[in-house]
Amino acid sequence: MALTKDFKDTVKSRMERDPAFREELLKEGIECLLTGDVDTGKAILRDYINATIGFDALGSATAKSPKSLMRMFGPKGNPQARNLFEIIAHLQKKEGFHFRVQAVR
Repeated sequence: MALTKDFKDTVKSRMERDPAFREELLKEGIECLLTGDVDTGKAILRDYINATIGFDALGSATAKSPKSLMRMFGPKGNPQARNLFEIIAHLQKKEGFHFRVQAVR
């Protein structure tokens, strides 16, 4: 089911006014990637990027084509680890925090 424009606008509006929500969405996207749910992780990061920095600005910051970035995070995209980690590092820097991986049993 495709997301409606109203839903996307609602998420974007919430992200603009709620830094904790924005941080949790980024965290959730990264956790999905790390646990092997790559499709969900890419979808969450795509929504995060659209609602925050945007693909044009991310492309300028990472010296990558915005269209290439959109394809990477699309349903059929398969980003290389190097590109993915560079983008995640940039998003963390832009937000002003960084994540640490912690092993849990």
